[in-house]
Amino acid sequence: MEYIVEKIGMSRTIAVPSVPVTLLKVVEAKVCEVDESKRAIVAYASGKKMNKAIAGQQKKYDLSAEFNRFVTMDVVNAEAGALDTAPLSEAKNLKVSFNSKGRGFAGVIKRHGFAGGPASHGSRFHRHGGSIGNAEWPGRVQKGRKMPGHYGNAKVTVKNDVVSFDAENGILAVKGAVPGANGAMGRVRIVK
Repeated sequence: MEYIVEKIGMSRTIAVPSVPVTLLKVVEAKVCEVDESKRAIVAYASGKKMNKAIAGQQKKYDLSAEFNRFVTMDVVNAEAGALDTAPLSEAKNLKVSFNSKGRGFAGVIKRHGFAGGPASHGSRFHRHGGSIGNAEWPGRVQKGRKMPGHYGNAKVTVKNDVVSFDAENGILAVKGAVPGANGAMGRVRIVK
């Protein structure tokens, strides 16, 4: 079973010893259509702009204007209606998927943890990657070489233990950190 969540931020439990937790808000969603394998089209509210495709989906499923984002995911529901969040109350472990924070174009030291060269004068090798190729054969840079480039803004999935779930407010507290910025939207999946 999957749910759409919004990352609120981090906190900690009031206990001895204290446990660091990430707070996730379960987004209100409606199941539009369910197939025989429990895969469903689910609609939820987001800041996405309106277009004719979204308007057509809203008309097809008789939804209000606030439900303007559609995803396909595994659900508990057997028929259309409000998404059932009851399984989160008994859940012990979750797989949480978010996009990591984007860090733009980064060098090899930041992106891959290269050591770099000596910082003293005269070495002329400080923070770059060094040599990248072989000699005469194969005469090219081999695929998979760690080099500078775009870093972050990639889907990251982590496994977290559930500390608590407030069903009334839809707040889920999971142990430890979760990738992504506060306010980011992601998914949680209940695992056995």
